[in-house]
Amino acid sequence: MIRTRFAPSPTGYMHIGNLRTALYEFLIAKSQGGKFILRIEDTDRERFVDGAIDIIYDTLKVSGITHDEGPDIGGPYGPYVQSERKNDYLKYALELIEKGEAYYCFCTKERLDSLKTETTEHEQIAKYDRHCLSLSKEEIEKNLEEGKPYVIRQKIREGSTTFHDEVYGDITVDNAEMEDQILIKSDGYPTYNFANVIDDHVMDITHVVRGAEYLSSTPKYNLLYEAFGWKIPTYIHLPAVMKDQHHKLSKRNGDASFQDLVAKGYLPKAIINYIALLGWSPSVNQEIFTMDELINIFDIKGISKSPAIFDPVKLTWMNGEYIKKMSFDEFYKLAEPKLKEAVKTEGIDLKKLAGYVQTRIGTFNDIAEMVDFVDSLPEYETSLYVHKKMKTTEEMCLEHLKKAVPVLENLDDWTNEGIYNALIALIGELGIKNGQMLWPVRTALSGKPTSPCGASELAELLGKDETIKRINKGIELLSK
Repeated sequence: MIRTRFAPSPTGYMHIGNLRTALYEFLIAKSQGGKFILRIEDTDRERFVDGAIDIIYDTLKVSGITHDEGPDIGGPYGPYVQSERKNDYLKYALELIEKGEAYYCFCTKERLDSLKTETTEHEQIAKYDRHCLSLSKEEIEKNLEEGKPYVIRQKIREGSTTFHDEVYGDITVDNAEMEDQILIKSDGYPTYNFANVIDDHVMDITHVVRGAEYLSSTPKYNLLYEAFGWKIPTYIHLPAVMKDQHHKLSKRNGDASFQDLVAKGYLPKAIINYIALLGWSPSVNQEIFTMDELINIFDIKGISKSPAIFDPVKLTWMNGEYIKKMSFDEFYKLAEPKLKEAVKTEGIDLKKLAGYVQTRIGTFNDIAEMVDFVDSLPEYETSLYVHKKMKTTEEMCLEHLKKAVPVLENLDDWTNEGIYNALIALIGELGIKNGQMLWPVRTALSGKPTSPCGASELAELLGKDETIKRINKGIELLSK
């Protein structure tokens, strides 16, 4: 059975790239009847953020990426938190020392700093010189007896390492390019790279899915698997998610997290649908997918080698499509708090207003700006009355608004239908086109270049007194 795992570090909010990795791991497992496991990798204690584990749980739950095993629900391979497995890793490192595949390193920070060299970018890097590899057994025992701090390093073999990746094909790396990486840190905790290999093996992970930035580290993992005599998993490395052609998305640079997008009014289902297409192409000509549809159609062969650019415009379009397809009751449940916050005028029918905005917004946060004219007419320029396609001029609009006022003042049937019929009758009397009357009335009522509905709907929504007041305001502005 296929077993994949999502192994985030609890260092803050869920980055979009991390969430896409979790989604692909989930889809790869579920599309083939496998298991998806959640594992928390909290060995980097310096970057640990309180509350971050709860964020991971909440994000997966809200996004519909459900795990079969994990710290919160248990399972046969627990514990699923690395810090709770701390005592297990040292025995594996000591086994490698016995096999000659790892060694104790007692080098001080000062000595390691002395190895640093400056790169062309004026950054300092250091490659370990294997100083402690040549220590005698007696020297090692003496240092251990004296309690000298140490790390355990992997001994990289000579030669080259070749591995196969399902996306990038066969890759060969010269082992001389790799440093003797640390397996156990001086605080007793394993490094990410070492714990990763141990946990993947003992949890029977069959497919390792991660970002393409780990391609260069994979030979180190494989040398560890070979040293232990373990089966190497199937590798699936994913292309980066980019902000633009030259910059990766990064929470360190303040790029949007899943929580940020939800707070901006995007629907979790739309976010998941969108990020599924960031680096993967379905075999059908379709863009809107439910999670079940994604599970049924997902194929590793559709994953691209090329980086994917996160496009907020495309996400907003897709989110708008999801909003349009929602039932009105479902939409209103989410829209009502936004409407109540934006509209304070008594007597406004918020349900009717919600019906007007549902098909016109990209995110729920668009509601406030779309309906801000309801409480008070914004300051606006009379140039808004000019519409080239409808051949309206400011002079024409002034004349038509003046004609509309007495008709509306004398109208008893103040409903959308009643208002519309009255204006259409006036249009017939004047011998003008519908837009030449309805456009200026709509402009006078909203003071905006676009509005969630037409002239008669706005008039019904605002009420008779406010409608006459705003049209007169338009007449006053145009008269100047």
